[in-house]
Amino acid sequence: MNQGVEWAVHVLLSLAWVDDDRPVSTAALATSYDLPQAYLHKQLQALARAGLVESIPGARGGFLLARPADKITLMDVVTAIEGPEPAFTCTEIRRRGMGEDAPKSAFRRTCAVHGAMQRAELQWRQSLAAQTIADVKAEADAHAPSAARIARRAYGREG
Repeated sequence: MNQGVEWAVHVLLSLAWVDDDRPVSTAALATSYDLPQAYLHKQLQALARAGLVESIPGARGGFLLARPADKITLMDVVTAIEGPEPAFTCTEIRRRGMGEDAPKSAFRRTCAVHGAMQRAELQWRQSLAAQTIADVKAEADAHAPSAARIARRAYGREG
């Protein structure tokens, strides 16, 4: 999984802490996490295409959550950044090398490695789909109660 997923979750968490109708600029988000602005903007655009954030154009524009934090799952974020493709792709290497001369009947059943990886990925996807940005926010608030205040200050929302 690329670092864009981590960045996207942090940005969504920050937008959930701000939670007002004023957009936060890419520059402000990038500065607050010391991230490259151009690359972060690509992640934000992917989140916008997925309907997770709303992109507001103009000099005072930026990004807002497009829906409540409890309606954005971690799986939504992963899919927006990484795409919907499975994490594991079986290339049927069992049919090459030492398996090259095996009869076709030896390959009627799904490869055991493929099956194991599919089951693990299903559990992973279900777990991500069961966790929302609101859940992450609640955990962050419990472990680092000052994080929300720091984020609001970083984006000019001290009051």
